[in-house]
Amino acid sequence: MHSWTDTLRFAFQPVVNLTTGGVAGLEILARPEAGDILAEARRDPELDGRLAVLAVRAAARKETMLPLHVNVFAGTLADLGGLTPLHAAVREAGRLPWEVTIDVVPPYTHVPQRALLEAVGSLRNQGFRISADGVGDGDVPLRLLTDLAPDLVKLDASLLSRPAAVRAMRTLCEQLGALLSVEGVETELQCAAALSAGAQLAQGELFAPPARLPAADVYVPPRSPGAMASPPSGPSVREFVRPAALLPATASAGQVRALLTGSPDVSGVLLVDRDGVPVRSLHRSRFLLSMSGRYGHALYADRPAAKLGDPPRTVGVDATAWEVLDVVAVGGSDRTSDDVAVVDRYGRCVGVVRLADLVRALAETRVEEAASLNPLTRLPGSDAITGEVDRRIADGRTFALSWLDVDHFKQVNDGAGFAAGDELIRSVGRALQHAASESTRVGHIGGDDFLVLADPEGLDPLALSVLDAPWSAGGRAVTLSLATVLCMPGSVADHRQASACLAPLKKAAKSLSGASWVLGRAGLPGHEIRRGSGAGPAPAECAVVEPGRG
Repeated sequence: MHSWTDTLRFAFQPVVNLTTGGVAGLEILARPEAGDILAEARRDPELDGRLAVLAVRAAARKETMLPLHVNVFAGTLADLGGLTPLHAAVREAGRLPWEVTIDVVPPYTHVPQRALLEAVGSLRNQGFRISADGVGDGDVPLRLLTDLAPDLVKLDASLLSRPAAVRAMRTLCEQLGALLSVEGVETELQCAAALSAGAQLAQGELFAPPARLPAADVYVPPRSPGAMASPPSGPSVREFVRPAALLPATASAGQVRALLTGSPDVSGVLLVDRDGVPVRSLHRSRFLLSMSGRYGHALYADRPAAKLGDPPRTVGVDATAWEVLDVVAVGGSDRTSDDVAVVDRYGRCVGVVRLADLVRALAETRVEEAASLNPLTRLPGSDAITGEVDRRIADGRTFALSWLDVDHFKQVNDGAGFAAGDELIRSVGRALQHAASESTRVGHIGGDDFLVLADPEGLDPLALSVLDAPWSAGGRAVTLSLATVLCMPGSVADHRQASACLAPLKKAAKSLSGASWVLGRAGLPGHEIRRGSGAGPAPAECAVVEPGRG
């Protein structure tokens, strides 16, 4: 008598790291030759649990070392109270629980939430990672989503047409400490939208379709220079995480050698304890050199591999690329090419970063920054500032965006000469930089126009120090005008809207006599005159006006 398992096959779809272009994991999908086994599994928790076990065994037969994503219905978890057979299957396959992400799949309607949360807590305690799947196209309540506290949120690509919702989800993910992935990506435009919204991972037909063999290479569209811009603190280590080659701390040198010789792309192996915490690091070249020397195999093959390892170098998932370089710089020069383990808040390894990836990204960042600097002031242009504005909007932060320029600058150039005008611009740029706090960003967008992005509390000292200074060019007294729009969370959707609200405020500031400063609030009518005399007209309604265009 034939069983449904006789005709059941599994396909593997890569989960792609959008920054590195590498495969971050494999989602295992059931592909029966006949019938709708997923519909049956949704009604039968025992069947769904068996599918999860079979998925892990299918991956083991393909001998893939990539992290795995296994789909389980929310109702199954609530009904079974956990997946004990899955834990056993993972161990039998020679994998570790933290290498497996449980994709919790809708529907959630009529699923007992307390039972679901208890089951998820049990899986997390066993070491499994948790993903909330089908968000945006499913029925997961937001309150339940926050209670699940997933390590990963998988967003349906249909939501990319609603960028505000995606940015809001990215903000929620950051609060939860979760990564954001978009699934169902089919076009380069969707990929660009996912990147713009801050998604770190994605999967879909664009990168690679589901296949019977795990994909080693995927297609990732090249990123535009604007998308590659990094925050001033440097790119996050999350952008460069690769899957780690993990073995138990008790592994023998022979087991490590077999893994390395069978996987030429693996640069090193991390030995971890039962909780997934790295205890030793084995560099590929140094380890194989020890094993290939005279008597090396005979001496070490059956001995603990830990004896040939080094203390692991680790960074947290929230570290920046610069912080990773600081870790690499500590210790002997012979270890500069070692992988650095990335650990979660429990100290468990979630992947590794390679020095070459970081150096390449930081070099590209510096080239992009240098290309965008204004040659007169060596300050960044508008792209760097507007990119940071979008990041603060996505983070839900309150900020003040200001536009500063020199009054009657054409008359300054005509009367004092271009050299005096250029020196005045350089002096204003230096003054802004000197007055800026650590969180303030100053940009020179051309001519006599500057953009300043600051936290509200840092705005007054900067504005007063610049406006109160005695400015002159060629012996002629000069004044400055400053327009500021204060943006609260939710008041603007992106930098274009912030700029649109700023443009009429600039016009109001220019209508005042002497050094002037006008402050408005995004989404609210009117403005406050903080400096200058002679009241001008109230600002018009916000219109989309790019900085430097008016």
